[in-house]
Formats: sequence, structure tokens, C-alpha cells
Amino acid sequence: MRFIYFFLTFCFVLLWSSCRKDFEFTTSTGSLQFSKDTVYLDTVFTNIGSSTYNLKVYNNSNEDILIPSVKLGLGETSNYRLNVDGISGKIFENVELLAKDSLYIFIETTINYSEFANTESSYLYTDQIQFDSNTNLQTVELVTLVQDAVFIYPDRDETTKVIETLTLNIGDEIVETDLQGRELLADELTFTNEKPYVIYGFATVPENETLTINPGARVYFHADSGIIVSNGASIQINGEYSNDQELLENEVIFEGDRLEPKYTDTPGQWGTIWLLDGSINNQINYLTIKNATIGILSDGNPTETNNKLSISNSQIYNCSSFGLYGRNTSIEAKNLVINNSGLSSFAGTIGGKYNFTHSTLVNYWNSSFRQYPAILLNNFVLDEDGNAAIASLTEANFNNCIIYGNDNPEFLIEEIEDDTTDFNFKFTNCLIRFSDTNNNYTGDNYNFDDVTHYENIIFNENPDFKDTVNNKLIIGENSEAINKGSTIFSNQVTTDILNKDRTTSPDLGAYQHITFTEDD
Repeated sequence: MRFIYFFLTFCFVLLWSSCRKDFEFTTSTGSLQFSKDTVYLDTVFTNIGSSTYNLKVYNNSNEDILIPSVKLGLGETSNYRLNVDGISGKIFENVELLAKDSLYIFIETTINYSEFANTESSYLYTDQIQFDSNTNLQTVELVTLVQDAVFIYPDRDETTKVIETLTLNIGDEIVETDLQGRELLADELTFTNEKPYVIYGFATVPENETLTINPGARVYFHADSGIIVSNGASIQINGEYSNDQELLENEVIFEGDRLEPKYTDTPGQWGTIWLLDGSINNQINYLTIKNATIGILSDGNPTETNNKLSISNSQIYNCSSFGLYGRNTSIEAKNLVINNSGLSSFAGTIGGKYNFTHSTLVNYWNSSFRQYPAILLNNFVLDEDGNAAIASLTEANFNNCIIYGNDNPEFLIEEIEDDTTDFNFKFTNCLIRFSDTNNNYTGDNYNFDDVTHYENIIFNENPDFKDTVNNKLIIGENSEAINKGSTIFSNQVTTDILNKDRTTSPDLGAYQHITFTEDD
């Protein structure tokens, strides 16, 4: 009986409190507490909206309070926007806050850089949220760095609201596409380091033209964007070695246009650099590609004498699909580093011609979520009915390389045998992760005693990478790759990706080893 009494009393109190409508609010005396005293909205490009940031406001008193005014210091002219307790605006009056409770304020901004008289390439925009209690003014500062930029985006028909799409010449075949984008204009064919470039849609290098990208240039891509190099056209990326390996002041960097820290290593933020069948003489030096869907997609021209793509001293990280994807094409790579790819870091498919020297081709993407190894080679493509088109793999040479990852094995050779096509590949002086305890990989292509395919291979030994999660793939003093390279190949690539001499005692991969310290 006593239990029932207490239970009924508890229910009555609960129902009474939940239905209570007569809160009595007292005016705030300016004793609010905040989750932070300054809200830093990370760098934004001019006229591009920021992410949403939050501020939490606490009433630690025992009284329900009324905040007479919550507003932006610049009022309605401010470039910040607030959402207070579910209501959007810039000025709010009589904001209620219960005792021992809190409320969220959400903050966004979009800023037009040209509104400010500033000759620099960036501008620090500030304001404050003011909490006015009539007797005490409390403030929280708002700070945003606004970056000026060169914007490249497709045209839009203001009548139909249709955004321009691309017509491409692919191997002398005209193809209508639904890709949003446009051709670069004549005065857009040189990217400098004076301002960053922001690309919406696919910027196309016109036929028989060359896009030149100078040292230190920064190119940012919006979602579903990229660069297409069309028939007879070229891309020349002329990055240079940087003394400051944090700033990479001379290197060219391609990444997504979301600059907030949470997007730093988010894969798949933008499309790809697509070298169409028929593009020629594409040369890349000291380029870092981050967070694409496919870092570089190279199509066609498998017998080109000087290679369709020559890439050196470059890094490709965090691609949701492939890092470097070749389809019946020709690629030469030196001092190339690829890691963290949703599928393969390098895939050479439908045959082609590939030569990699002193490259680190690894994949430390979560092995539970990928089905492909770090390297994939094959000589065919299947159509929708499962029929195979076969092409020659004229050569695929990997010299003084590291091929590794967190799965096993980390390379796969797929061949459909055909008397009319070639299938040539060779790994020489390489450190490779490959073990086959269940004998799943048989046949001549996996005969490791065959010196036409494998010579001086080190299997499954520790490469001693510095930090695979954060793409720091320099090797340490415990690496089994130390002094295992052939000078035949190191004399072709005399310095490593950090400009360190390797003409004597060359290590495998793109880096000569260092001694790690606690500060590294």
C-alpha cells in the first residue's frame, strides 16, 4: 500500500511538471557560460558557404532566465548567419533559457571577398555574438579566414536553368555526355601560384592545347569535378621540390574545396584527372593529389613512344576508388607514392605499357572494405554479357619498388591467354607482400622462380613505414628495403622524392631511409 502511494505521488508530480506552463523568467544578469569564447570558422573561399559551426550557451543558475538580446555585432549587415533555438536570423530578442539548461547556437557564413579593400589573397573577417542583459554585455568572437580564388565553372542558361554539359572527342569519336563543365578559355590555360583555383564541374583542356600548372599552384575541386584532357591536348604540371615538407610551397596540390579539418582526409570529395584517349605528352612533376574518386584516369595510347603519361616525384592519397587507373594506356612513373585507395592504388587494365621505378605502391585502406590488392594487372575488359575484349600487355615493369599494404596478397595478375596478344610483366628488386598459404594463385604468372617475371624479390618483410594512416611512407632504419635496390635503376632516378641522393646504396621505394625520432 505504501509503495502504491509513493508511485501515485511520483506520477502526479511528473504529470504536473510536464504540463507546467507558468515558467517565470527573470532577466539575465550576464552570468551566461559558453562552450568557447571564440568560434573559428575554418578558411572559406569567397562566395562559398561554410560548414555549420555550433556554440553552446549555459544557464548554470537556479532561475529560468530571459536574455533580452542575442545578436551579431554587425547586425543585419553581418556576413554571419545564426540559428538560435531553431530560428534563423541575425538579431533575436527575449531568448528563454531554463535553469540548469543550455541552448545551441548554429553559425554559418558566406563572404564576398571583393567587398573588402584588401590587396592580399586572404582576408580575416570577424564579428561577435553579443548577449546583452541590459546590465552586462557578454560576447563570443567569430573569426573566418576568407581566401580569394579564381573560379572556373560551367555556364548556365538563365532561361532554362540548364547547366552546360560537355561534348568530348574521345579517340576521334565525338561523344555527348551529361558531365557538367566547359572548355578552358585561352587565358585560363596557365595556372599560377598567385591565387588558388576552384573548379566546378569538369574543366576541359581544348583539343591540341596545353594546360600548364606552375610551381606552388593550388587547385581545389568541388564535388563531381575534375580536369579532362581531350584529344591532342596535354597537361603539364611543373611542381618543384619544397624545402618545407609541411607547407609544400613549390609543390602543386589538387584536393577538394572543403577546407575544414574534418575533410582533410575524406576520400571521394571530387572526381578525377581524366586523360582521354588521344591526349598526348602529359607530364607531371611534384604533384600531390588528395581525396579524389580516382586520382588519375589514363585511357588509350598504349604504344605511344614517349608514354602518354610521365609522372615523377608525386603522391596520390585517399582516393575512394583507384589512385592511378590505366586502361590500355602507357605510363612511366618514377618516385611515385600511392596509398589508401578504396580499390587498388594502381590498376593497369586491358593491357597497356607500364614502367614504375623507385615507387612506393601500397594500400592501407581498411582491408575489411576492399576487394582489390594494391596492384592489379590484367589484359581484358568484360562487357555486360560477360564477353571479354583482350589487348596486349606489352610491358609492365616494377623496378626497385615497394608493393605492400594491410591485406594479403597485395598484387594480382589476371590474364586471359590469347595467342595473338602479349602478356609481359616483371618485378625486379622489389619488396612485396604476397603469401599464398591456400594455393589460390597458381600458374606460370605466379612462378616466383621464373626470372622472366621475378628477380631479386623480398617477400613479406617489414618495410618500416613511418605512419601509414597519415600517408607518411618514408622508411625507417629497420626497413628490409634498405640497400636492396639495383644501381642500374637508381642511376635512372638519382635522387629520392625528398631530393636525397641515392646513386650509391639505393633503398627500395620512393624514399631513402631515415632514423625516426620521437619528434618525427
